[in-house]
Amino acid sequence: MSLLMIIAVLLGISSLGGIYRLIMGPSLTDRVIGLDLLFAIAILYCLLAAWVSERTVYLDVAIGIALTGFVATLAWSNFIQLQARHQAGSSS
Repeated sequence: MSLLMIIAVLLGISSLGGIYRLIMGPSLTDRVIGLDLLFAIAILYCLLAAWVSERTVYLDVAIGIALTGFVATLAWSNFIQLQARHQAGSSS
C-alpha cells in the first residue's frame, strides 16, 4: 500500500468523525466544529490530488474551499450569537 493510499484512507476515516459531529452534535458549536473538520479534510484531499496529478488547479479549488469554510464559520457563529442574545432577551 502506497503512502498516498494510506493518507487517503486516513482522511476518509477522519471524515467519518466530522460527519458524526455535524449530524449528532449536541450543540450548534459542535456542529460548526464538525463542519470545519470536513472543510479541512476537503482541502487536504485537494492538496493530495494536486500532489498526485502535479496540477496546480487543485490548489485553486483548495483556496475556494478554504474561503467558503471561513465564510460559513462566520455565518454560523453569527447565528449562534444572535440566538444566544434572543434567548437572553426572552428570559429577562
